[in-house]
Amino acid sequence: MAGESPHGTVLDESAPGEAAPGEAASGDTPGITMTVTDSATGVDTGPDAAAGAGTATGAGTDAAADSGESPGDGTSSSGDEGRPGRAAGLWALVRRHPAFTVIIATAALLRLIAMIGYQPAMFFNDSFDYLHVAMEPFPHPLRPDGYSFLLLALKPFHSFALVVLVQHLMGLGMGVMIYALLRRRFGLPGWGAAAAAAPVLLDGYQIQLEELVLSDTMFTFLVMCAVTLLLWRDRPTWKVAASVGLIVGVAWLTRSVGMPVLLGVLAYMLIRRAGWRLMAVTLVACMLPVLAYMGWYKADSGKFAITESNGIFLYARVYKFADCHKMHDLPVSEYPLCTEPANRLPNSQDGIWNARSPLNRYTGKRFSPENNALGNDFAKRAIVAQPVDYLRVVAHDFFKVFRWERTVFPDEATYRQYEFRKTGTPLPDWHMDADSTASGEAHAYEDGDARTQVVEPFAGVIRGYQDHFYLRGTMLGGILLIGLAGMVALWRRLGGAALLPWTLATGLLLAPAATAEFDYRYVLPAVPLAALAAGMAFTPETRNGAAVLLRRARRLTARRSDRSTVSAITGSATTASVTTGSATTGSATTASVTTGSPAPSTADAGSPAAEDAPA
Repeated sequence: MAGESPHGTVLDESAPGEAAPGEAASGDTPGITMTVTDSATGVDTGPDAAAGAGTATGAGTDAAADSGESPGDGTSSSGDEGRPGRAAGLWALVRRHPAFTVIIATAALLRLIAMIGYQPAMFFNDSFDYLHVAMEPFPHPLRPDGYSFLLLALKPFHSFALVVLVQHLMGLGMGVMIYALLRRRFGLPGWGAAAAAAPVLLDGYQIQLEELVLSDTMFTFLVMCAVTLLLWRDRPTWKVAASVGLIVGVAWLTRSVGMPVLLGVLAYMLIRRAGWRLMAVTLVACMLPVLAYMGWYKADSGKFAITESNGIFLYARVYKFADCHKMHDLPVSEYPLCTEPANRLPNSQDGIWNARSPLNRYTGKRFSPENNALGNDFAKRAIVAQPVDYLRVVAHDFFKVFRWERTVFPDEATYRQYEFRKTGTPLPDWHMDADSTASGEAHAYEDGDARTQVVEPFAGVIRGYQDHFYLRGTMLGGILLIGLAGMVALWRRLGGAALLPWTLATGLLLAPAATAEFDYRYVLPAVPLAALAAGMAFTPETRNGAAVLLRRARRLTARRSDRSTVSAITGSATTASVTTGSATTGSATTASVTTGSPAPSTADAGSPAAEDAPA
């Protein structure tokens, strides 16, 4: 794909239908009249003042114990007295969310083991492009610089381990957002909300992705922040709309697929009737950082753009099937992009990165404005000329996501970078520019040796965990189907609130297949969104909608059954009538032939038997 090689979240709030801490005394016991006390005068206005005061005192004591505060004169404790109170409050939080506590504690421990086992970080091929921009900021022609800005902000600390720690905290934060939304906003029980958060918290490949110096974790975290803010209330305020827009804008500058995310957010706001003003606020807030970045790009390269790679990546998408014999009026300048089927390389991405790529038939930089324009025009001509072939390769890569087994793709070297390895690999000596190399910039950023050090037995533990505990593609497909079923139950509301995370998850899976090629790292950003949508399929609202649909289906089935029964009865009656009539006619005819007398009323009706009888 192009460019890629909440405030107020309170987890200890009671779920709908449960009493909040400190409120158990009011309304729990039938027949007790609640006492109201004037705080200014201290006069009880209820009928049972003494009993009510005692109840209120007990409730206050329970609330104080639950929050770690000492009942009495209301003065707060400090110093050593405050520490037990905070510990009690933490323990109360754990007791209210036991399932999620176990899951997130396990997730945090696994990430700690990964950090100890692979120090200071793990690297992917694209890592060094992001790092190069962080060392000497400039608008990169291949991918936007959002992630490089994060590296730049953390550069003074000279620690890749800090970068990885921030990314692991983002991964844990995504699990917290899923749990908080489902528990507080949509009323799921604790175990159900915790189960929905488990895929992003416990997936071995997600943990490894957070260990890599790559943009994917930051992008996914930003999208989840935007979705959480937008779903936290039925109708967002203008401040929330502006915050969502800014977050989506930064996500767009982190990965180019952030642009479809903006379209999905605006479409959701339109369907939910958020209003044109809020939609405009979201759009303007999103475009502020994007336009500023494009202005920087123009000042540097003379073109008002974000990257110079969208056309080249789209060319890679059509590389496997494009037949120049089927393209009419193909410009001569694009002839070098034609490749006969027998000479094509095995993967679509070979159309960009392989030394035998047709793009290398042009002089100059590969990601130049000229090559980007040529690739973009050629790809569009191929799609128009061969739409069926285009849809075939898109569908093939999209459904590859849902395979049970992971296969080595696109090649052994790339696939190994998605796994915890037994040994660390040397940093490459690629020339990033005339004065710097990839390994040199990594050492300068770390202010020391940046090569990945594999520390046993911690590395072996997380390696074994990744081999057995990960979200298989078929499981992700099942999660998406659960979310879709919940949306069907709310079809009158066009799927309800689950429409946003479900469509974004599906779009993030479809976008790489449509614009570049399948890659395992492109699958993981869709997982938290899909899990959130699946969790929303079990909300009380969705269950009520499913019950209504089930009742309607039963009534429809009953009506069809009644109609079938009536038809069967009617048909049987008609058959019986015809049979009886035939038997009567036959008997009359026989009697007429035997006695030589005319048949009764049957003959009068002009039946054939009467006409054949002798006079």
